[in-house]
Amino acid sequence: MADRRRSVAENIPGDFFVDETCIDCDTCRQLAPEVFADAGDYSFVRAQPQNAEAERSAFRALLACPTGSIGTLHPACAREAKADFPMPLEGGVYYCGFNSPKSFGGNSYFVVRPEGNWLIDSPKFLPHLVDRFEKLGGVAHIFLTHRDDVADAEKYAARFASRRIIHRRELSAQPSAELVMDAFDPVELAPGFLAIPTPGHTSGHMCLLLEDCHLFTGDHLWWSRMLRSLSAGRDVCWYSWEEQRRSMAALARFAFEWVLPGHGERVKLPRDEIRKQLSALTDRMRR
Repeated sequence: MADRRRSVAENIPGDFFVDETCIDCDTCRQLAPEVFADAGDYSFVRAQPQNAEAERSAFRALLACPTGSIGTLHPACAREAKADFPMPLEGGVYYCGFNSPKSFGGNSYFVVRPEGNWLIDSPKFLPHLVDRFEKLGGVAHIFLTHRDDVADAEKYAARFASRRIIHRRELSAQPSAELVMDAFDPVELAPGFLAIPTPGHTSGHMCLLLEDCHLFTGDHLWWSRMLRSLSAGRDVCWYSWEEQRRSMAALARFAFEWVLPGHGERVKLPRDEIRKQLSALTDRMRR
């Protein structure tokens, strides 16, 4: 729980505050950019909410914060915002919320399908999410993009008897996974679900393409608010920047509209714009 006595100096006085336990994961800035901003190594309250919508967004950010670094004078109101998670995006795809410190605050997603629901990477294991997933039909499959973002996948797999999917090069993070991939070519895991190996950030990193529309990108690709473009980060590339560049170029062969990352901003763009931006990003990475 956030401690007002440890509040960062940049906070604008008012109901909401960020304390010095913030790890600068960007979760709050994605959910409530009108309230939270980046101080360099941590977030702070740039403006107190001015209307009900902004206040609700701030409460969502408080709940999603992996380290409990956001506080409020009215904590009881946060319980009402719990009902917003998992948060619907489009086409049966949800953002889970409740980001885990085990994945440095990485985002995770939930996909509802009649043939069996999917969890992409993992949020915290919490009774609220277990209950919501159960009411939405359970979790048949858990796709793990890479070692960094597995969080509580093992607990969800045990609770729902889920099939976990991970690349062999990432297996040390989830050694009891049910399906281990060895290929470095795209593999159809189920109708409409295509695993695309994208080594670079880590050696066995994978993206998941859902029905030529939603691309779950782990830590491979995201939207940069500052650059207003698709982006990747050499300073968070743990394996090979050149491999990541080649993986990025290969993504241009696929059609999709949504980029849904573990870390970084999600975005929906026209398919032609996605291809154009991927080409420009690959050129920047080469330089």
